[in-house]
Amino acid sequence: MKGSCLFLCLLSMTWCLILMTTAGNKIFHFGPCRVSMSMAEIRSGFNAIKANIQARDPIRNLSILSYPHSLHKVKSSERCCITHQLFTFYVDKVFKHCRTEDSYINRKISSIANSFLSVRRNLELCHEQNKCVCGQESLGKLKQILVNYEGLNVTSAAMKSLGELDILLDWVEKES
Repeated sequence: MKGSCLFLCLLSMTWCLILMTTAGNKIFHFGPCRVSMSMAEIRSGFNAIKANIQARDPIRNLSILSYPHSLHKVKSSERCCITHQLFTFYVDKVFKHCRTEDSYINRKISSIANSFLSVRRNLELCHEQNKCVCGQESLGKLKQILVNYEGLNVTSAAMKSLGELDILLDWVEKES
């Protein structure tokens, strides 16, 4: 009797820990791929630094992600591909060049980057299983984003892209 009671107690505690660690995570659907992420945590980190990051952007008349229709009307079958490419873009190009003199902001950027890295890894698994279709439309949209990014110096482009993160997050939530 004591053994089964102890077992049930341990089992209950284990489930509580699992639920606590995944609380806030949501499953997002990108075509055939399903990815778990804590959008609330990413948004919270971004909202904490958004005003500071956007204030560092001297170029107000250009957008990296909002170029007409960059993220609009992506085919359902290509959402996995473009999402994978965008998260790779942020991990490889944006977060690497977003450093400030403020350690608090740097920690928030690092936290967001770690979340993106985790999502990118999950999307890579889908990509390796040939579930991500990369058609001309999604590749063209990504190419335009890269042209916009590479038209600026690295630091300005990275800060501008980070300042536009809410555009990407809104798109992810809307499209999945």
